[in-house]
Amino acid sequence: MGLHTSTRIRVAAIDFLNPAPLMWDFEHPPLAPALAARYQIHSTQPSQCAVELLEGRADLGLIPIAALTPELAIVPGCTVASLDRVRSIQLIVRLKDGEAKLKTRGGDEDRDSIDRALRRVRSIAADSASRSSLAYAQILFRRFIGSDPQFIPAPADPVAMLQRADAALLIGDPALLALESSAQIESAIGPCLWLDLAHEWVSRTRLPWVAAVWAVRPEALGAMPPAQLIADLQRSRDHGLANIEPLVAEWTPRIALPPETIRQYLTRNIHYTLSPACIEAIARFRSYAAEAGLLPALHALRFL
Repeated sequence: MGLHTSTRIRVAAIDFLNPAPLMWDFEHPPLAPALAARYQIHSTQPSQCAVELLEGRADLGLIPIAALTPELAIVPGCTVASLDRVRSIQLIVRLKDGEAKLKTRGGDEDRDSIDRALRRVRSIAADSASRSSLAYAQILFRRFIGSDPQFIPAPADPVAMLQRADAALLIGDPALLALESSAQIESAIGPCLWLDLAHEWVSRTRLPWVAAVWAVRPEALGAMPPAQLIADLQRSRDHGLANIEPLVAEWTPRIALPPETIRQYLTRNIHYTLSPACIEAIARFRSYAAEAGLLPALHALRFL
């Protein structure tokens, strides 16, 4: 039986492509009406989900792992992560003369050449839509490259970004779109090195790259048993992953990507299960970020 409307769980969600499978039951029959009796959903930016949670304007949110605090509990089961290349977080570096051979999307076999190109980056125009993605980029440079370039907030326009900085950091749907139009971008800017930041993290740590988790203010659940919340979210994810083709059909008119790219993104690039390795990756990320002075230390992850 659903909760009274006034006691619905207020959910801060993200209207991006990557969490679409997680939201399936909340947006589609037959379960959407029943869930609407328990949850009140609104969409916002990833960075704002955590703000709303911490300020008490939301009870549950899909938040960047950089925004986790001791007050918030991770809901077990679901995540937005990647086991290698995620595509939707791109570090694009303008290449200098003699570096054009690096144009080929950068594999591990030319790691030394990639690191040399990264060491000369002094400025990065960054889309600041995701605090976690920014911190991943800063960790890459500070911990693994040994440099500390300046990050300049900028709108997600890759050509304009690369005209004012040595590199550009693109996140979410703008990163996917930039990959699709990479030839046009390079015709305007010149040869570029395209680095998938998830792949950089995975190849250097041997852990998954984790972007976001469901987090809750436990005191806000009221009469709802935690097991109910966990089951609702996991069932929605499972139903979303069983309905990839309808999701591809829904998103193809909404984003200028070929259906095959959307299908690959949802089935191969994004990983939706919060495994023990993902939990270890969150702890490692927060440890590295604290050591670099980027985020407050989070000594233990709290789970619902």
